[in-house]
Amino acid sequence: MFACLFFIAIFFMAGCRDDVREQELNKREQILLEKENQFALREADYQSLLKMRDSLLAKKDTIAPPGWPTQIEGLWNSKVVCTESNCSDYIVGDQRSDLWDFSSDSSQMVTKVISNNKLVRIYLAEYSNNQINLDFSTDSTAPKKVTMHVLLNETAPDKLKGTRTIAIDSACTAKFSVELNRVSNKE
Repeated sequence: MFACLFFIAIFFMAGCRDDVREQELNKREQILLEKENQFALREADYQSLLKMRDSLLAKKDTIAPPGWPTQIEGLWNSKVVCTESNCSDYIVGDQRSDLWDFSSDSSQMVTKVISNNKLVRIYLAEYSNNQINLDFSTDSTAPKKVTMHVLLNETAPDKLKGTRTIAIDSACTAKFSVELNRVSNKE
């Protein structure tokens, strides 16, 4: 009788153990399903990021960032001479010589004017149809409202020519001839 009870107890214990094992397996299966779902979401995010990257690269290849043609980009010596003026700040015949640097970044073309190794001004630039348009304006905090426009419409590999117009407080205007010569590598 004792042996019978012993076998019945073992049978029930084995049955209980199977229930515990089944519950543990169910928990593991739930955890595994949750991890699979998280992985699927990460995979979808990854694929989405790959598509976005590819579309950005494709647009980058088709839309060139603004930049100067190689014959323009770089350093130029300037000779600027006043040709007309009704401003007291400028007299006809005044001359100025500076270094002009035609450069660009990923968003825009600029021309920096450098005098005595100091940056004097930065023109925002546009290049089209073999013409260069440069524009500069003082900000609203400046004591005088100055706008400058340069049109370089004669372009050659080593020489650029054109005009500069300066307006001060919309009260007076001065015009200048501009001649730029490419800085040689020997300088």
